Amino acid sequence: MDLKSLSYEELQNEIATLGEPKFRAGQIFDWTHNKQVDSIEKMSNLSKAFREKLQDNYGFTSLKCARMQESASDGTKKFLFELSDGNYVESVFMKYHHGNSVCISSQVGCRMGCKFCASTLDGLERNLLPGEMLDQIYRIAAITGEKISNIVVMGTGEPLDNYENLLKFIHLLNDERGMNLSQRNITVST
Repeated sequence: MDLKSLSYEELQNEIATLGEPKFRAGQIFDWTHNKQVDSIEKMSNLSKAFREKLQDNYGFTSLKCARMQESASDGTKKFLFELSDGNYVESVFMKYHHGNSVCISSQVGCRMGCKFCASTLDGLERNLLPGEMLDQIYRIAAITGEKISNIVVMGTGEPLDNYENLLKFIHLLNDERGMNLSQRNITVST
């Protein structure tokens, strides 16, 4: 189970099953969605024993940037991220006068078969978890040092074919304890 994919309430329930006080969920949620750490080990206000317990019982999505390309004309950055299973997804960072946008992928491949789209060439490999969608944003923010104000779900895959994970991803983005990104700043392209 991926900690980054859990809602605040789900996280509270999981923490309770480990015999820890509920406030630990708030600490983990803060490290994950505000400080956007890339490992459980970096959650320094949790005891070492508790961090080890988390590592033994849960996964924690942390994408690796395999490649980044930058456009010389407008500074747009295209990222290739490696997932924990060895698959790859692409994401794009675009800087505008009204704010910074990130375009993310929702699946590895796609099964829709649209003739105009290259994501469908090898078919669908798998759906992305909410944490894998979130971490595209978090890693881009960390690499660029920029605040992200708009999200577009329009990269590889058909977002509505990954409906449950997409909804959970949007709820995590909207959560006031996390990024607190307005739904008006999220575009889902189908």
